[in-house]
Order: sequence, then C-alpha cells, then structure tokens
Amino acid sequence: MTTIKRLKICIDNEWIESKTAKYMPVMNPSLGVQIAEAPCCTQAEVDAAVAAAAAAYPAWSETPIPQRIQLMFRFKALLDQHLDELTVLVATEMGKVLSEARGDVLKAIEVVECACASHYLMQGDTCMNVSAGYDTVSYREPLGVFVGIAPYNFPAMIPMGWMLPFAITTGNTFVLKAASMVPQSAMRMLELLIEAGLPKGVANLVTCSRVEADSLLSNPQVKGVTFVGSTAVGRHIYQTAAAAGKRVQALCEAKNHALVLADCVLERTVAGIVNSTYGCAGQRCMALPVVCVVDSIADRLVELLKAKAQELKIGAAYLPESQLGPLASAAQKAAVVAAIERGVEQGARLVLDGRDVKVPGFENGYFVGPTIFDHVLPEHAVGNDEIFGPVTAVKRVKDFEEGLAIMNANPFANGSCIYTSSGRDAREFARRTHGGMVGINVGIPVPFSIFPFTGHKLSFFGDLHAMGKDGVAFFTETKAVTSVWFTDEDAKKTVSTWDGTLTRN
Repeated sequence: MTTIKRLKICIDNEWIESKTAKYMPVMNPSLGVQIAEAPCCTQAEVDAAVAAAAAAYPAWSETPIPQRIQLMFRFKALLDQHLDELTVLVATEMGKVLSEARGDVLKAIEVVECACASHYLMQGDTCMNVSAGYDTVSYREPLGVFVGIAPYNFPAMIPMGWMLPFAITTGNTFVLKAASMVPQSAMRMLELLIEAGLPKGVANLVTCSRVEADSLLSNPQVKGVTFVGSTAVGRHIYQTAAAAGKRVQALCEAKNHALVLADCVLERTVAGIVNSTYGCAGQRCMALPVVCVVDSIADRLVELLKAKAQELKIGAAYLPESQLGPLASAAQKAAVVAAIERGVEQGARLVLDGRDVKVPGFENGYFVGPTIFDHVLPEHAVGNDEIFGPVTAVKRVKDFEEGLAIMNANPFANGSCIYTSSGRDAREFARRTHGGMVGINVGIPVPFSIFPFTGHKLSFFGDLHAMGKDGVAFFTETKAVTSVWFTDEDAKKTVSTWDGTLTRN
C-alpha cells in the first residue's frame, strides 16, 4: 500500500495545511498510483499569499543587491548538495528518466547561477552634460509582486529557474502557483531556499484550480505574471492580465521542425533527432516532433530512425537503465494515443506504433513507446498540432525551399533546426526561419541561460522573454534621473528650468 502524502502550501515561510475540502491527486506515472494530494487552495488562501508578498516587498526591495545575490549563492550551494534527491523526486512525480530529471534540476541551478549576476544586468546608463551642466542617469528598479504559473513538464527548471531567481534577486516578491500534478519538486526547492535565508513573504507557494489562478490576473497587488503552458491558456492569461495593466510573459505551445538536407551527416543527424524527439517522452516545448527530409535520403533516414527508436529501453523513470519513461498522467497518455489514432485515420503511414507498449512490473504506468509517421501531408493533424508525446512526423520535401516553406507555415515558432554540411544553407536557414531558437545541427537549441528563451508567433505572448537580459528587463522598470547643481554664483543668475532641450539659457 502507498501512503498518500497530504501536501501543504507556503505563506510567509510557513508550511500550512489548507482549509480546503478539495485535493488534487499527485501520481507516480511509472506505476500509475497516487502518491500525494495537493490542495485546491481557497480564494482566501491565494489572496493571503499575495498579501504576504506585498507586505514583504518594501523591505526586500530596499535590501542591497549584494545581499539579495548572496541568498542565491547559498541557494545554489544547497541545490548542489541535494541534486540526487531532487533528481529522484522529479523522476518520481513527473516521469522523466533519471538523466533527464537531473538535467531538469541542473538547468534550474544554471539560472540560479545567472541570477547571481543580476547586479551587472540591472546596471543603468549615464550621460554627462546632456545639456550644459545637466547629467542624466537611468536605473532599473523592481516593481512589486509577481506571479508565476508553472506547467507540469519541468517541475524544477521552470518555476525555480526561469521564474523565481530573477524575480527576487531584482528585488520583487513572488507567488508561485505550482503545477498541481507535480508540486513536490518546487516545494522541496522552496524549503531549501528558506533554509538559505529567504526572508518571510518574499516567495510563497500555492496550488489551486484555474478559478483561483484567474484571480491572480486581476489582483491589484500583482504587477506581473509569468506563465508557461498551452497557447489557449497563455492567450487568456495575456489578454486578461494585460487588460488589468500587468506585465505578462506567456511561453506557449510548439511544433518544432527540423530540415534535413542530403549533405547532412546522416547517422549523427538521426541520433540527434532521437534524443530531441523522445527525450522526456516528448513532453517539452523544445522537442523535435517533425522532420522535413529531402526525398533523396528520406527512405534511409526513416529506416535508421526506426531502428534507433526501437533500441530505446522503456522503463520506470527512476530506474538507472531506463531511457524512455512514462507520460506524466493518464490523461496525457490518452491524448497521445488519440493523436496517433487520428494520424492513422487521416492517412499518414504508421512506421512504428508505440500504443501497446507493456513494461513488465509497471503495467499500470502511463507508457507510450516511440511512434513514427511517414509521408505526413499538410492536412494531417499529426504534423501540425502539438501532441506532447514520443511521436515523430516525417514530411518529405524536394529541396531546401519547400522544406523551409512548410516549416514557416506552422503557426508555432518556438524552435527550428537544420541538419546540413553547407554553411550557405545553414546561414540562409538561420536568417529566414520563423523559429525563435535556431539549431544548426543541434536538435534542441535551448540557449544557455544568459540568453533569453525566444519563442515566436503563437509560441509566445509578450515582448520580454524568460532568462537573460530579457528576464531582468521583465522584472524591472527603468527610471531616468536628470540633475543639475548650482554654485552660489549660479544661484544669483536667472536660468530656465530643464525642458528636455539640448540648450540652457
């Protein structure tokens, strides 16, 4: 029998049991059994989390930047110490195999490291003598309370990497609405942040339904919202929160494509596609579910792709030998299976079918094996809609131009990549692709965290992306200060006040 753990929420550094009567299940997707339950917080509890963050803001925003950064250094050290523990926790509640779960935590640590340089990124500009005797300087200042609404697919990296570190090191306070399917990873990391010396109210955590989450979008104490999830929800959040005068960055769905040319290094290309498509069981917005391949090598690519995919060891996420873990939930498995069935019905050629995978000892787990469709046409949904599972759609094209046109016709544009040995084609692709993150012989072109995560088109709503300089700019606003100083002699003269012109009377 599995003991079901009742989870708590965190307000003012206190872990408290919710007064709600409604709890949401937290599953072990490898076994298909419930391991915990997350509270669907009451509206009063969600409001209390915001109020705690608002109350903590004045003192925290006045805390010198070096002290805020020292908190991140201590937090980073604790994350390093607990890396193995956090890895197993991510694998257990989300279903990523150990190597992928470890990468999830390491990516969060990477952003924490970058946040330790916030004092450099927050520096403003100066110019002396903008007019005779007048100087202007600019500063970056925090705004107040920010809200993070996190998805289930990266329980560590997104809430405790992309969202929280830059928010609080720049002087804001924070309320995290953790994903109810996978809240324990973020909860444990917040415990470590409190251990590192987090002042009360600076970071708070709740789990709730969409109704209570919606209230955060209009709460007058909230200054901005950062979100990762579906395009439909992202659009709603962007429209609602922006209409309420808040800053919004909404990172949304994707259907990333690769263009594979005849001059690629084929075996290396296939290995890259396998890693990019089936890693995290395809549950990442930078997965590579579509391959546009030129006709001359298409048969060989599909043959190699099928062979390599079949070699993957499917198993429980937390077993060291597993290379492909389960999907995160029964609902997600059902959605992926339905998408595969739709592809068959619409006439795409099913080369490898992962619907009936059985894992001995884990028969109730949410497993779907590698799946490959060939001869995918523009009208086939499997090649256009985000599936979020281990499914590859192969689109055959005659040349570079046709492949690029097909890729750019998709409404999503998180990332794109090209496999080629041609510098000319690589440069032309990088210049003309709609993808916001571009890989040249790189299947998952997620940049190092000093650069922003730059999705385009329906993959992003807002103007300042997560991480990098964009991330700091999102969590701060600019103040420009112009000054002039007078001597006693100047004070006897009649001078005009500064009016923004370049002359002084």
